[in-house]
Amino acid sequence: MRLVLNVIWLVFGGLWLALGYVVAGLVLTITIVGIPFAIAAFRMANFALWPFGRRLVDEPDAGVGSGIGNILWLILAGWWLALGHILTGIAQCITIVGIPLGVANFKLIPVSLFPLGKRIVDADAYEFMQR
Repeated sequence: MRLVLNVIWLVFGGLWLALGYVVAGLVLTITIVGIPFAIAAFRMANFALWPFGRRLVDEPDAGVGSGIGNILWLILAGWWLALGHILTGIAQCITIVGIPLGVANFKLIPVSLFPLGKRIVDADAYEFMQR
């Protein structure tokens, strides 16, 4: 089921959302200061391409730097990417088949606003570690 959802996701919104993150990452690599933000953008592009079956979890050793970085990210790129998730999610929720995709888009809004201090893990491994 994850494969089917991921393929549908990729075709109906995931590719253009991932391209948005890649563009943000490329723009942020122009300066040396923006490179950590670009790494987060490329990590999120990877997640936006194939989200089902993976989870974003908080990085336990993320400190104050990631909090300050998230505020800068929000100003520079986060709100644009969140707007893309909102618009795509609304468009996907128009059809019954697209509702799970729209819900997934809405779940990605907080991490599009504050991506630093997050890590992508396999959903099954995460569930196993929580036991």
